Amino acid sequence: MWFDASQFQGFQHIRHACDQGDGIEGYGYQKHDGREYASQEIKDKPSNIKLQTEFIKVPGEENGGDWGVRISGTPMNDFADSLTSVMFYIGIEGQGGVDIMSKLSRKGLESPVKLEGDTPELGDFEIQIVDGPLNVYPKEGINRDHSRTQWWGAEVPEGNVWKAKDIVLQNIVHEARSRLGEEGGSQEEAMVKPYKYFSLSNSLSESEGGTANFYVFQKSFKGDFQFDVLFRSQSSEEPITSEFLSSELIKKENEFNTRFENTFHLKQKGFSSSEVEFAQYLLSNMLGGIGYFHGSSVIDRSHPPMQDEESFKDEPIQPELSPPQTLFTATPSRPFFPRGFYWDEGFHQLLIGEWDNDLSLDIIKHWTDMIDENGWVAREQILGEEARSKVPSEFQTQFHHYANPPTLYLSIKRYIDRLEKHTESAFLDQTQMKMGALDDSDILRNLHLQDPNLANEWLKSIYPKLRQNWHWFRATQFGHLKRFNRHPPNKEAYRWRGRTPNHTLTSGLDDYPRGEPSVGELHMDLHSWMAFATGLLKDISHKLGPDYADDMEEYTRIQDDMLINLDALHWSEKENMYCDQALEDNKPVHICHKGYLSLFPMNLGLLPADSPKLGAIFDMIENEDELWSPYGLRSLSASDEFFGAGENYWRGPIWININYLTLQSLYKNYMNVNGPYQERAKEIYTKLRNNVIRNVYKNYKKTGYVWEQYSENDGKGLKSHPFTGWTSLVLLIMAEEY
Repeated sequence: MWFDASQFQGFQHIRHACDQGDGIEGYGYQKHDGREYASQEIKDKPSNIKLQTEFIKVPGEENGGDWGVRISGTPMNDFADSLTSVMFYIGIEGQGGVDIMSKLSRKGLESPVKLEGDTPELGDFEIQIVDGPLNVYPKEGINRDHSRTQWWGAEVPEGNVWKAKDIVLQNIVHEARSRLGEEGGSQEEAMVKPYKYFSLSNSLSESEGGTANFYVFQKSFKGDFQFDVLFRSQSSEEPITSEFLSSELIKKENEFNTRFENTFHLKQKGFSSSEVEFAQYLLSNMLGGIGYFHGSSVIDRSHPPMQDEESFKDEPIQPELSPPQTLFTATPSRPFFPRGFYWDEGFHQLLIGEWDNDLSLDIIKHWTDMIDENGWVAREQILGEEARSKVPSEFQTQFHHYANPPTLYLSIKRYIDRLEKHTESAFLDQTQMKMGALDDSDILRNLHLQDPNLANEWLKSIYPKLRQNWHWFRATQFGHLKRFNRHPPNKEAYRWRGRTPNHTLTSGLDDYPRGEPSVGELHMDLHSWMAFATGLLKDISHKLGPDYADDMEEYTRIQDDMLINLDALHWSEKENMYCDQALEDNKPVHICHKGYLSLFPMNLGLLPADSPKLGAIFDMIENEDELWSPYGLRSLSASDEFFGAGENYWRGPIWININYLTLQSLYKNYMNVNGPYQERAKEIYTKLRNNVIRNVYKNYKKTGYVWEQYSENDGKGLKSHPFTGWTSLVLLIMAEEY
């Protein structure tokens, strides 16, 4: 936490959690390797400080090793006084404890501040907070020495450490009131020299027989500053020091830059140094947004999962807390969506897997473990009280008959593609792997690429859950055929549950126009996802060998049926496009709105390179009155009656995930495959790729952020920011790694 201590308004705007309303000019990780190194920059112009946080982990021994954080600040305006108050807090929940070992004083703690503690997982450890050698401190204080570290220790109830800001503020405000009542204290001075008043109590708040499990340390600096926080495991042979941290940060930065170029080849492709830094920001913030979440969800299980849905209100009837669950996942946006989303995660893992294969597989396995005994997984993982505090109550409940696009299949398919590229690589023997597993990130990143046995075991571990989820989709998201006098060649048809008159949140496309909600609808995007998922399960069962031959035969037959019915049910000869179906006068009709929905059969590679339907899809893409804009493909045709209407979320603005799907499919399935549309696919790909890269980069340079979506009108970033979830796929577009 930090605030501008030179003026009272600074304390009123204390920083802690990422918040779009803070007026930060830009923040995020400039470099992050996902395991052992990170460097973040925060441009807090209202507080006149540019902060840098740098992190090093030194893996080792049975308790995980050491880590160090360097926090430094530089005034953004040299002509204005800069006085910054920074707080670092430590809390322990569960078994274990931590105590201050430094000599306690009401004037503050001398550097280095020392703590010792232990937990079952971390073993015995020491923490040191070490001041930089050139720091300058404010000289005035009320019974305080501001060259020292101010401190406070308290008992915090289990599950409440995440409320640190509120807890700390109570102590500081209480202390400020006490000092105002002391001799010489005045409100006028507190307004112009708040650092004298708004500091910690330098005391322990413990009940009789209780022990503090939460400590916060406050430092006040004039101008530039630096301090380190060093975590030393007692099992480490060589404890981390500030000198080691300095040298290791330089070494890790160089290693990151080299590995980044070796992975994505952007300099080789002609991108400038500034564009490469932008690309590193995309990767680093995707990795920096990975979190480990634990807690209960709010789930409404009152609706029998196999019973059809006749109501379209999307209102909970009997919401209940689930047993606690654990999820390791990336997140779409640190300030706005700091939790796991099933629809987003498959896109996230496309990029993470390209950088760190086994980190991605770990996350995917966590998600497949979330699939319950019926085959259902919640589309939004709001685990625990802290996560729920970020979500309006009306959006917290998950319904166990609601689906979401199974995008994890995209990233699993990409893993299989990588695996096939590594078939000629020599794999490590078991001894080498065990020796390297504790301290060699190069080995850890690629274990499941270099060893076919591990790859096979991983696929076997996720396959039963994927198959269960596939069966759940077919049992709960089916579409009615005979009931509404439809007679396609087979029974494959699908409909999203969770519809309301203006939304299909379960589809991920939210307000994209559909027909009137009814049990007679059929949804083409869901049908396409099911055909794609079935094809992947066919590939996995083939890879797993003869024991899975019956499954493979089933997938082959059903996917063929799905592809036949995709055309039979969803292709409109009249409109020359793929469409949903809905009911009018209780009779099925096509509901056709040109936009992202229309692209799914092509985007998921379901159409062969010689399909005559590609011509109509390419016409729609290239038409400036339909989807084409100078900034990327519009989500809805500019000629559609609903274009830009209502909340205008998926009714025109440009989304990077669908532009990515379009580009990767053009690249893999059409422009490099012989067919009548090969040259046209190449032209569209080249122009669209350039437009998307140019616009996202331009917005980043102008605002310091990448955005959730972009205006089709002028290309400006819209909605939440930074949105380094699927917008980070621009890096893969730059690298042409599909």
